Order: sequence, then structure tokens, then C-alpha cells
Amino acid sequence: MPSYTVTVATGSQWFAGTDDYIYLSLVGSAGCSEKHLLDKPFYNDFERGAVDSYDVTVDEELGDIQLIKIEKRKYWIHDDWYLKYVTLKTPYGDYIEFPCYRWITGEGEIVLRDGRAKLARDDQIHILKQHRRKELETRQKQYR
Repeated sequence: MPSYTVTVATGSQWFAGTDDYIYLSLVGSAGCSEKHLLDKPFYNDFERGAVDSYDVTVDEELGDIQLIKIEKRKYWIHDDWYLKYVTLKTPYGDYIEFPCYRWITGEGEIVLRDGRAKLARDDQIHILKQHRRKELETRQKQYR
């Protein structure tokens, strides 16, 4: 079973940390993983300025990782979180960085692409085209 190392960096601004539940899903060219709770027992995860690492084992080969999904679920009270970036170490030793640099408020899911700059015409995989289209629609609604 393939194993990935996920490194999550929380911002250093005041109140950037969270106590909420954080889940991660990996989306690859050959499939999608289950949701994995990122949590270490007896450890205060996602504190302000922290860089936390987690081992994520998946049931099957996912192929080249295209996207990651981060889901934030309420633990106790309303708690915003500033996610800087997520770095993924693949079973083959490659590193993929997924920049975020934004506040995640309330409950919900965000989808992140890797940090390489690409033009829309460079997206060959359907899921990347679909993600780009959804992101564009969301931003159009936000700015209208």
C-alpha cells in the first residue's frame, strides 16, 4: 500500500491556528483516496506558525497526484484557520507543493492544485479542467 508524507504549514498571524478537524483526500490520475483525518494523538495540531507532518497510507495506487482536498469540520466553536501550504512526499520520493495562503472559515472543503504555473490549454486531464472551471465560476460570483 502506497504511503505519502503530508506536511501542513499554518500561518504565523494572530489566531491563525485551529482546533477543528482537518481531513485530507488525494486525487490522482488513477483514482481518489478516502478522507484521512490529520491528527496526532496527544498533540495540539495546526497551531499558529506550526509545520506538522502526517503519514497517509492509501489502499491503491493513485497515479500522479493532481489535486488535494482539504476539509475543515467544526470541533468546538467557530474557528478560522490560515493555511499556508501543503507539501506532499510521494512514495517515489518526489515532493509536490500545494500553496494556499488563505483563510479557511467555517466548515467546508477547498481543493488545491500543485504550485506549478500552467495555462488553461495545458490542462489535459478532465478533473483539472473541471477544477479550473469551478474555481473561475466561484471567483466570478465573488466579484460580481
